[in-house]
Amino acid sequence: MKGKSALMAGVAAVALIATAQAGFAGKARSDEMSNSSAMPAGVSQEQYDQLSQRVDALEAELQQSEIREAADHDKVESWKSVSGWWDNTSISGRMYWDITNLDLKNNGTASKNNGTSFDIKRFYVGIDHKFNDTFSANVTTDVTYDSNISVSQVYIKKAYLQAKLDPAFTVRVGSADMPWIPYAEGVYGYRFVENTLIDRTKFGASADWGVYLLGDLADGLVSYEFSATTGAGYKKIVRSNSPDFEGRVSFKYEGLQLAVGGYAGKLGTTHGTSRKTATRFDAIGAYTFEGLKVGVEYFTASDWAYAPGMSSVTDTTHGDGYSPFASYQFDPEWSVFGRYDYVKPYSDTMHKMYHNTYYNIGIDYRPTKIVDIALVYKHDAGSNGYFGDSNGTIGGTAFAMGNNGTDNEIGLWGDFQW
Repeated sequence: MKGKSALMAGVAAVALIATAQAGFAGKARSDEMSNSSAMPAGVSQEQYDQLSQRVDALEAELQQSEIREAADHDKVESWKSVSGWWDNTSISGRMYWDITNLDLKNNGTASKNNGTSFDIKRFYVGIDHKFNDTFSANVTTDVTYDSNISVSQVYIKKAYLQAKLDPAFTVRVGSADMPWIPYAEGVYGYRFVENTLIDRTKFGASADWGVYLLGDLADGLVSYEFSATTGAGYKKIVRSNSPDFEGRVSFKYEGLQLAVGGYAGKLGTTHGTSRKTATRFDAIGAYTFEGLKVGVEYFTASDWAYAPGMSSVTDTTHGDGYSPFASYQFDPEWSVFGRYDYVKPYSDTMHKMYHNTYYNIGIDYRPTKIVDIALVYKHDAGSNGYFGDSNGTIGGTAFAMGNNGTDNEIGLWGDFQW
């Protein structure tokens, strides 16, 4: 009770000062209080009792406050000790956006979509969960604008269960990243500005439903990925007539990256439908030195895309293309980049005079690792016919000499992640 006595003494001292200022006689009070050693000088028995009651009440309130504080602390510690599925679950996101001015003309006729607008090209939300050191899962949604019905659509891009049995051997079942396009995007580095060569010209898919085998060898010097999928892409779940196969083997040493890959399958053809087997060969290489990166991607494909008016059963088409690219990071936050694509989708048919040329040039500002804002000029053109790529239909209205189209776009392209 030492704390109580000290508190009472302090209160009594205040009362004593007030009494002295009021002019009370100190000596008479001193004689009266001398009979009680418990009361300070200048304080009556009645005042002392009132002070004592107040201090008792104050002390009780302090004790209750300490009890409540201890109980709250125990609750917090208890909450901290509770575990659940959320402990091993993470949520991520990524958005590709642009603010640009578009000038598209086919055979000299301007498109109704010309002008300035804000677009969200892609918006991904991913959920990753780790069951243990071996098993994990991922679900990633893809939001994109469907110009055919003028509505934004939500797709499941990735939904797979993974078993990482060893760094050299991982199995995925479900919809997952295909072996080639996501790898090429990582080498190129500017996917938020434009799809890579095969993705832009629609000679491949970035994800599909199936089974995947992948891993790293020799401490990451060599990596591989092979898949057996439906061939219809992640936006469709079909029971295909037979599985499609895609694979990639890549090599990385210091600033050098090299990879080759291939594809074979019937692109999601259902049972009872006759179709030739589509094939594709891929290659990419890049070298980075002191901020300068130079690289090139190449592909050749057969029976992938059938030109208008041709039979998908009896006719054969061949296409090929290449895409050199370069970038230079002259500052930790700034870089310049450029790329050129040349594609002949029907190089061995009556439409072989058609070709597609594409290029971009820009400057990129990256204030953090998860934010990019780039000022870019893009040019996409089709000569002597038409062909659909990720920017729309490029070219004239018919396959004939002089039926041309151009797509010029300038503005800001961006990417942010969390």
